[in-house]
Amino acid sequence: MSSNPVAETVSSLMPRAKEELTALVAFKSVADFDQFPRGESVGAANWIAAALRAEGFQDVDLLDTPDGTQSVYGYLPGPEGAKTVLLYAHYDVQPPLDEAGWTTPPFELTERGGRWYGRGAADCKGGVLMHLLALRALKANGGVPVHVKVIAEGSEEQGTGGLERYAEQHPDLLAADTIVIGDAGNFRVGLPTVTSTLRGMTLVRVKVDTLEGNLHSGQFGGAAPDALAALIRVLDSLRAEDGSTTVDGLSADSRWEGLTYDEEQFRRDARVLDGVELIGSGSVADRIWSRPAVTVLGIDCPPVVGATPSVQASARALISLRVPPGVDAAEATKLLQAHLEARTPWGARVGVEQIGQGQAFRADTSSPAYQAMADAMAVAYPGEEMQYAGQGGSIPLCNTLAALYPRAEILLIGLSEPEAQIHAVNESVSPEELERLSVAEALFLRNYAAS
Repeated sequence: MSSNPVAETVSSLMPRAKEELTALVAFKSVADFDQFPRGESVGAANWIAAALRAEGFQDVDLLDTPDGTQSVYGYLPGPEGAKTVLLYAHYDVQPPLDEAGWTTPPFELTERGGRWYGRGAADCKGGVLMHLLALRALKANGGVPVHVKVIAEGSEEQGTGGLERYAEQHPDLLAADTIVIGDAGNFRVGLPTVTSTLRGMTLVRVKVDTLEGNLHSGQFGGAAPDALAALIRVLDSLRAEDGSTTVDGLSADSRWEGLTYDEEQFRRDARVLDGVELIGSGSVADRIWSRPAVTVLGIDCPPVVGATPSVQASARALISLRVPPGVDAAEATKLLQAHLEARTPWGARVGVEQIGQGQAFRADTSSPAYQAMADAMAVAYPGEEMQYAGQGGSIPLCNTLAALYPRAEILLIGLSEPEAQIHAVNESVSPEELERLSVAEALFLRNYAAS
């Protein structure tokens, strides 16, 4: 790779990229303003806007999206008559979870064992740097051969749909011939991968009420209906004995055709404890890429410390349901709601509130853009052939863009390979992957311009 001028340029830019990623990771840009100051997200957005202006982008703007967050937009004109490519990333991040579980502070980029650790290093502030590195390398080697639009979303992790709705209200803004979503990842470090499918998702809050108020468990326990126990029954009904997701009326037997995922490798990637079984049936790829998956994200109930001997009057949970391509997320939401209502025991009152939703996505991998990317990755990753994989996560914007621009080609690449441990403690990015993917993206833009 070092004999390629683009690769040489990217390599020379890596120290600067580390400094910039350090600055960007330092912003605690969690788009949940009940937990984190809005100013942290505003600061990250302004940092990206300044970086785009420094690269010659025009029309740089902080877009106020309907969910109360901001997305950063910029346009870099290319040669007359050139194609237009939209480059996407997001700058909002997941909360750090238990900061005590981090080996180093989550918002301080720290190098350790050849990786860079910090919240958002891979998902997806590293994606912002990947786009900048690719464009800088092209500018230093003959120029950027396409028109480039960049959009950095400010609330992707929250699933609140602000950018989707803004794009629908301004349909010309993000129009492009090809869209590169920099929020996926290689199947493993060193294996170039494009993500061809994404599961959709729905997010609901369920609340169970049984009493006007808490009661003494000695005086009333045994006859008074316990809301927390009722909620536990409801949540348990969402899984079969083997752990498979079971939502009444929702199919859960699809199979994945493509790249296989070795079970022992998955255990290592997921850091499953010795002796603990995997859940579900079918291949690992079936389970994480082609079938629905329910997760209880949180429960409101008394903590163990300070708990009193009481029968609980109310209990609440937040539930995520991932839905595979071919399943309508809105229909899955209806089925989930009906299931929760039907499975609530003892006549308890139950309320289900939808707070987020996104459709699944399937790419057209036969398009010219995919060949241009395959050729680019062959150079960036010598000796490796580009692979196609699914991703269990959701990027709702993909379907919005596909609906708005049905002729556009959409590719998903990125830095979130298994070792990155995105959304968990000790998230990290491989600087080698950042370097190689930046080279691949630069060469893709050049290949695509010539196709």
